[in-house]
Amino acid sequence: MSYNIDLSGRVALVTGASSGLGAQFARTLARAGAGVVLAARRVERLKSLRAEIEADGGDAHVVALDVTDIDSIKAAVAHAETEMGTIDILVNNSGVGSTQKLVDVTPEDFDHVMGTNARGAFFVAQEVARRMIARAEGKAPGTFTGGRIVNIASMAGLKALSRIGIYAVSKAAVVHMTRAMALEWGRYGINVNALCPGYIDTEINHHQWQTESGKKLVAMMPRKRVGQPRDLDAVLVMLCANESHFVNGAVIAADDGFSL
Repeated sequence: MSYNIDLSGRVALVTGASSGLGAQFARTLARAGAGVVLAARRVERLKSLRAEIEADGGDAHVVALDVTDIDSIKAAVAHAETEMGTIDILVNNSGVGSTQKLVDVTPEDFDHVMGTNARGAFFVAQEVARRMIARAEGKAPGTFTGGRIVNIASMAGLKALSRIGIYAVSKAAVVHMTRAMALEWGRYGINVNALCPGYIDTEINHHQWQTESGKKLVAMMPRKRVGQPRDLDAVLVMLCANESHFVNGAVIAADDGFSL
């Protein structure tokens, strides 16, 4: 007997959807039946992804979003709900990386990484949650109360690694932020969980795995391999599903055992 998770009738907002994991998350949720709102700064790339999803039979809409700008967050969420209906699922994926020694981190570097990965993620989740809470309290229209928020953290938020220390700090903040949100918002039927990917081969880092340093890093991994974006599909859909109502505040590592 097969098991099927159907997200038909749900609206999912995916931030950082213009490339990499965000684009894959959007494709995956659309294939599961959700209407997907694609959000990022690079709108032209979002339009290409929308065309791809629609050609595959899915439903997608594009909104411009800069998670470092509170007004942009508010406008994007409002636009998303105007175009596709109330947001039932948030995949909070926008983020930036940083590779440098801690002694070389400048205040500007710190603010850039923390402002996007921690502050930006927090205020996107807050804006969406406010609307979910209003529906749960009967103060806003919507047939589906509660919701699913998946914060995309990183195995670097679970394990200290050299040369990406400030990135790791930002993702550790996302992990604890997830637990705090789950504790406060669970009473409204909102499930907040964190997905912590390991090293995944994307267009941004694809070249790295063929370099000497990249090969050394792969050799340190438990099974001597990097993941593919599709390797996160199953856990993402599970966390977004109605059936996951008993999973709240979980921090799930999908890193092939690297953080052990």
